[in-house]
Amino acid sequence: MKLIYRADTIIEAQLLVGLLEQSGIAAHAGGHYLQGAVGDIAPVGIANVFVGDDDEAAARDIIEGYERGDFTTPDTIDVDED
Repeated sequence: MKLIYRADTIIEAQLLVGLLEQSGIAAHAGGHYLQGAVGDIAPVGIANVFVGDDDEAAARDIIEGYERGDFTTPDTIDVDED
């Protein structure tokens, strides 16, 4: 397993895991359990994203796209009211 991203929050880590898995890359978020050891201080950067060694290059490409903002949603979404 390779550590490919240190997320600010577990939410961001899980978002990236989902993004990677949608692309066919098995990913795992870890380290966030350390939040309990931090106490009252806001934990930042303890949620990590891991992928298999063979998937590192493809995963880094996706992470770079995420950091560039390639995976955004539109400001408005049309919903069919049927």
